[in-house]
Amino acid sequence: MTQRRKFLKQGAAAMMSLPLLSFDHQKEWSLTPLQTNAPKDETYWGMVRKQFPLKEGQTYFNNGTMGPTSGYALDKMFHHMMHWNVEAATVDYKNGSGPELLTGYFPYEELRTKLGNIINCDFKEISLVQNATFGMNYVGMGLDLKKGDELLNTNQEHGGGFGAWQLLAKRKGCVYKQAIMPEPANDPQEIVDAIFKEVTPKTKIIAIPHIISGFGTVMPVKAICTEAKKRGIFTILDGAQCVGHVSVDVKDIGCDAYYSSLHKWLLAPAGSGLLYINKEVVGDIWSTIASYNWDNQDDHGFRLMQNGTGNAGLMAGYDAAVDFFNTIGQDVWLARVKELGKYLRDGLKEIKHVTFYSSTNEELAAGITTYGVSGMSGPELQKYMWEKERLQPRSVGNEMLRHSVHIYNSKAEIDTALRLIEGLG
Repeated sequence: MTQRRKFLKQGAAAMMSLPLLSFDHQKEWSLTPLQTNAPKDETYWGMVRKQFPLKEGQTYFNNGTMGPTSGYALDKMFHHMMHWNVEAATVDYKNGSGPELLTGYFPYEELRTKLGNIINCDFKEISLVQNATFGMNYVGMGLDLKKGDELLNTNQEHGGGFGAWQLLAKRKGCVYKQAIMPEPANDPQEIVDAIFKEVTPKTKIIAIPHIISGFGTVMPVKAICTEAKKRGIFTILDGAQCVGHVSVDVKDIGCDAYYSSLHKWLLAPAGSGLLYINKEVVGDIWSTIASYNWDNQDDHGFRLMQNGTGNAGLMAGYDAAVDFFNTIGQDVWLARVKELGKYLRDGLKEIKHVTFYSSTNEELAAGITTYGVSGMSGPELQKYMWEKERLQPRSVGNEMLRHSVHIYNSKAEIDTALRLIEGLG
């Protein structure tokens, strides 16, 4: 029995250490190397790659599911969690230092202001939520919908983008509809036409993705929201794949609401999301979760983020990830994602046995490319790329492979993928 306890204790200790094996706690993670006027060439991006504790010899191409967090943001998060567990007794909760212990009751105006600068809105129009699904549900459950109201999605929604609307249709007797998107989508007007083909005088909600998760299609959302506004239809955009991926200007787009998961393209820790609701309509949205400030009419964003005790260390990591993004610079960051996405697509276009499922119109494309290879299923292709060169994209369905590229990737890694795919012909 003594030996068994010793074995279990040692095994548990080993398991506890596993998540930390790839993270160098001795390294001085800093924004300083990013604060350079050096040309944004491959040398610069190689330096950026070193800011991530990704394992050498492996290539991550699945940012559309989860983005790796920078060492700088991880370090801020880990340090916060350890420091304030050690120093818990020094926190004067009543006199302003409560956020060092927990979240869910504080406005976080500084972080919300940074996010407002990224998506172009007032911080009071932003709520900090766990992820895109939370944002969708806060809006959907807060709307005063009635029996017979029509709710319009597309047939290419992520599960987190249709659940609330299907639930509301069942719960309140609304009519749930889906617009059929072209595949592949290469003409913006075809997308607009497909949406409004399903619109009737009873349509109350158009809830669509800004970027379609499976195919990476960048939707013509401004044109859709402009037309919807003329018809008095509430628009909510699923931006789970967008902030940190493409430019997001909610005022220019003209949507009523927008939500995003920043653990994807902004490379924040999982649990970092945002919800925007235009100040002109937010007064009509009921609070879904109620706590102290559930009826705060001065700061509606704060009102809608009343969610009880959360992880303050996570919030420190969230804030640090935004600083990491801002230090590189939005224009530089987004241009690199676009550059790598186009580099991949241009290479794939030269390979005869490749079929595109995502858009080849660069107006409708960014960092996600979804394609298939003749004679191989998506799961087979994913397995092949991992076994041959330790490349990790993600299969979608049976036929497709979704290939995401981001600032920590290189053109050399994309060349390796193209070489493998070409060799399958």
